[in-house]
This record gives sequence, C-alpha cells and structure tokens, in this order.
Amino acid sequence: MKNQRIFPGIILIGFGAYFLLQQMGVTIFGEFFTWPTLLMIVGIAFLGQGYSAGDSEAILPGVIMTGFGLHFHLVGDVSFWPNNHIGMLMLIISIGFFLRFQKTNSGLFQAFLFLVIAVLQLFYDKITGYFGLLQNGMSIVWKFWPVLFILVGIYFLLKRKK
Repeated sequence: MKNQRIFPGIILIGFGAYFLLQQMGVTIFGEFFTWPTLLMIVGIAFLGQGYSAGDSEAILPGVIMTGFGLHFHLVGDVSFWPNNHIGMLMLIISIGFFLRFQKTNSGLFQAFLFLVIAVLQLFYDKITGYFGLLQNGMSIVWKFWPVLFILVGIYFLLKRKK
C-alpha cells in the first residue's frame, strides 16, 4: 500500500462506530451488528485505499469483501436478491475484476471468466432447459465441468510471464 493512512483510518472509524453503536444499544441498527457488517467495513477501507490513495490492487479485495458482506445482509431480507450464494459470489468477484481492469488494464480475461461462471450458476436451470434435447448427452459434460476450472487454474499457475 502506497499511502498508509487511508486504510487504517477507515478501519478505525468504521470499527469504532460499529462498536460504539453496539455498546449504546442503538436498536435501529440492531440487524447490522453481525459479521457481514465488519466484512463490509474492511472492504470499504480497501476501496478507499484503492481509489483515494491510488493503490489499484486494493480494488479487487475491496469489492469482494464489500460485496460479500452486502450479499449476506441482503440474501434473506430482500425479495428480489438471489439466494444462489455461489453464483452471486462469482458475480461479485467478476465485478471486482472489471473495476480493477478500469484502473490497471489487467485482469479482463479473469473478469469475463468469473462472469461466465456466475451466469452459469445463477441461471443453471434455465440453461439446462434450453438444452432439453441435448440433456442426456450433456449430462457427462455438466458432471465434470469443475475439471475445466482446475485445468485453467493450473494453466495460470504454470504460465510464464512475457
């Protein structure tokens, strides 16, 4: 981190406000005294570091932590929010890669990869419905699609930088 004052400043303010409101017994925020709120505070600190201090690498963890915290707050309370945790988490990671790509011009392939995974997870039933006639032949492919992830991951680990 280039500028070391933004991240700890936001963390201290956020955690201080969280614990102060909790100790004071403020009931209107009672549903926010959970671990997703703490996750969001740390994520917001990373986003502040990423955008205010020019540390572009902090954008991805900031979006992931803020998004995950927001997802776990909304999943049971908002009717239109999808309950598919894996699909939504993959979508949040994809958004993080897209936002980091805006600043660094790197990670576009990963952003689209996670976007495709998210769409497949979120709309799995509809996608398999479209392939109704091919479902018997496709069942073996759907059974082993995680192997593709493993192979792509190994490729990224072994790929030499140019």
